[in-house]
Amino acid sequence: MEVINALGRRKTSIARVYLTPGTGKFEVNGSEPKAYFPTLVLQHSILHPFEVTNTLGQFDVKCNVNGGGISGQADAIKLGVARALVAHNEELKPILKAEGLMTRDPRMVERKKPGQKKARKRFQFVKR
Repeated sequence: MEVINALGRRKTSIARVYLTPGTGKFEVNGSEPKAYFPTLVLQHSILHPFEVTNTLGQFDVKCNVNGGGISGQADAIKLGVARALVAHNEELKPILKAEGLMTRDPRMVERKKPGQKKARKRFQFVKR
């Protein structure tokens, strides 16, 4: 039984995805995705690569994810799953790429600047 592992990242989240041929069992940090991700949008998001490639229920997925929040973690898992599917079958790459699932989202939190409240918000200007 071959185990395909892939890495997915988003913001400060890192997901290690392990894909094995199976019955469609999904595990995120030792728990069910429904318990780990509270919203249906995030639950649907992590299964999106399988739905696009018509491979839903053909693989067992085990994910270790840490860092960031739940939204970033879900996107990191989504990228990891897509990369693992391509490692299993190279012919799936154009389909996943057309859906935008093979691209690592480069957007990160902008740093706070000195003399300002946040990254772009400034303190109120005082004329006198």
